[in-house]
Amino acid sequence: MNIGLAQTDSTKRISDEFSIEDLEGFLFTNHPVLKQIQLLSESARADVTQALGKFDPALYADFKNKYFGESSYYNDWSSELKVPLWLAGADLKVGYDRNVGNYTNPQSRTPNSGLSGVGISIPLGQGLLIDSRRNTLQQARAMLGYAEAEQVRQINSLWYTALSDYWDWYFAHQQYVLQEDAVELAATRFSAISEQTVLGDRPPIDSVEAAITLQERQMQLAKSAIELRNTKLVLSNHLWNENQEPVELPDRAVPISIDITKLAPEPQLLSQLLELAEQQHPELLKLESKGLQLNIEERYRREMLKPRLDISGTLIAGRNFREPVEPIYDFNLGNYKLGMSFAFPIFLRAERGRLRSVRIDQEQLRYDQVITGRNIRNDINTTYNDLTAYTRQLRLQIQSIANQEVLVAGELQKFELGESTLFIINNRETTLIDMQRKRENLVVEYQKALGGLYYKAGTRQAMDVNSPMGNPNLSR
Repeated sequence: MNIGLAQTDSTKRISDEFSIEDLEGFLFTNHPVLKQIQLLSESARADVTQALGKFDPALYADFKNKYFGESSYYNDWSSELKVPLWLAGADLKVGYDRNVGNYTNPQSRTPNSGLSGVGISIPLGQGLLIDSRRNTLQQARAMLGYAEAEQVRQINSLWYTALSDYWDWYFAHQQYVLQEDAVELAATRFSAISEQTVLGDRPPIDSVEAAITLQERQMQLAKSAIELRNTKLVLSNHLWNENQEPVELPDRAVPISIDITKLAPEPQLLSQLLELAEQQHPELLKLESKGLQLNIEERYRREMLKPRLDISGTLIAGRNFREPVEPIYDFNLGNYKLGMSFAFPIFLRAERGRLRSVRIDQEQLRYDQVITGRNIRNDINTTYNDLTAYTRQLRLQIQSIANQEVLVAGELQKFELGESTLFIINNRETTLIDMQRKRENLVVEYQKALGGLYYKAGTRQAMDVNSPMGNPNLSR
């Protein structure tokens, strides 16, 4: 089926056999929940962009003027372009000040042309290796990996739910088909026995019993039809068209046919999934991203234990960057401003407490990684064991059905010879139908376990259900 065909009615694109590949095409192309999940990484990227904003150049300006009693008290103008640098947490600054007036502070007074400056401030102690803005940016980048892993987890969960609903629909359809065959068989037998009863070849009680059997099977068929309709509606929850409008499976749609003889997992599938889970299981990747985030925070908190020592230096010139001045007033090593600030909490209790809290979180995370990794491996192994158990049960069930069919055929021959009763035949057929129903239930349990095996390994399968391994192509 071609999912990409543009038609007004999306149900027209659903062929008589609706496969898992068709379900995958609808779900991963148009499902609104999938669109919502994809916003997780976009949100994380927005946080990274926000953190990068702390490194954006900033322009500052300030102007003050006072004129009173025909006297200019002050006319102050200051402006600065500040460029944060990644290296050493430094800030590059370019500024221009012009402070004139009768009552301007002599310390701040400038020539009428103003003073220009180019300088830099560097933290030599706290903040040299990592500061608040670098810490924020690095943690935002670490959270991007966390968001991507969570996105994979939610996508896998959505797909696993869709697969389970598909197999519920498959089972309901198979039950309906089996019950439909049973009704047809009962109706044919009732018609034949009724004719024989009229001719006197059969007692009337046989006709009554055949009628009761037909009615019971018709009731079961009606119940199966309701279950089929309900499971089809549940599966339709995963079908959306390109306009974000819900799509329903048409009545003509049927699930795929399965070659039961090929339902057996290969031994290498287990080792492949265990290796894959260890490398890229979203839960482990989330913990890994969280660990990276805590490592960055721990590094930042250790940096905060250092004394704060900031130095700044600015070369100044009595010019406004446009008019030339005498060399003695231009930029040179003799015209400068220097500054230094120092601070150091005596006991460092706040900083030591924060560092200790981060290290406790790291220790807890290490335990979480060990426990989560073991749980994932155990879940994969137990699900694989279930898969092999369903394979053995299916083989036994197929043999049992073959034997039961022999019993039904033999009982029919005895009935034709007058050596059996309709009651026994009906019981034989009911047992056969129940065994066939159980076989289909085992098929569904196998397929759900196969999907669950991939899901617990942190991946999903682009499935070929008739492949011995389910599908050797693994996809995150």
